[in-house]
Amino acid sequence: MANLFKKLFGLFSGSEEKWWLEVKTSEPACTYYFGPFDLEQEAQLQQQGYIDDLQQEGSNVLSAKAIALSTPPQQLTVYEEGMDDQAPGPAPVFSGQS
Repeated sequence: MANLFKKLFGLFSGSEEKWWLEVKTSEPACTYYFGPFDLEQEAQLQQQGYIDDLQQEGSNVLSAKAIALSTPPQQLTVYEEGMDDQAPGPAPVFSGQS
């Protein structure tokens, strides 16, 4: 019942919360946001797929959880302190090109 009230209030106030997956990794030191999802269960069902994708890319996943946000994250990938808010530079595809 509280969830229904929350959804109705969100519709009228324009601030309906959406669910996002927050995944923290140590290699690279990042926080990733995946979403939005309408339901927490929907986010949880998708969680393992995102973790698998990050691990296949070589990331070391520390934690993953579904969180409710009334506004989308400002950035979908947040590089943690020490990375100077910069994504790692692209690796050259062909060694002979500059």
